[in-house]
Amino acid sequence: MNASLIKSCSFVGHRTIEVTDNLINKVRQIIEKLIVEDNVGIFLFGSKSQFNDLCYNVVTELKEKYPDIKRVDVRNNYEFLNGVYLELTLKHFDDSIYPKECSGAAKVSYIKRNWAMIDASDYCVFYYDEQYLPPKRKQSKDDISLSQPKSGTALAFKYAKQKKKKVFNVFDVV
Repeated sequence: MNASLIKSCSFVGHRTIEVTDNLINKVRQIIEKLIVEDNVGIFLFGSKSQFNDLCYNVVTELKEKYPDIKRVDVRNNYEFLNGVYLELTLKHFDDSIYPKECSGAAKVSYIKRNWAMIDASDYCVFYYDEQYLPPKRKQSKDDISLSQPKSGTALAFKYAKQKKKKVFNVFDVV
């Protein structure tokens, strides 16, 4: 890899997905192509999704073959890391960052984090099902009905497309 040309890739997907051998192989093919042909060396990870975990495992496996690649934990909470938490994080990641956009963002901090990851990326790998709806909230603010939250993955996918990022959606291979 030419250090002056290193590009980055972020991963965003639904919290729960159907993990299949076909999906794992497709993700591996995309990531390895990005490393070998497109000079991607920085991989940005959010949290709290099976898709994120799958991609982390694939990148970690490929890190044995391509030791120069970097896994970066992008946090939407814990602005300042220190002590045991920092030590634990750096056992699994090569770096950990907190986007300034997340400061004071409260419940939407994960959306701001995803957008910051997309802004910092040349490529985005998604697991996005247009039909997916997150579980309904237990009750709405007015105590009358259940409310349907928006999909953070849908918001991120739309944002990446608006930003004209190179997007891979691996949902189609399930």
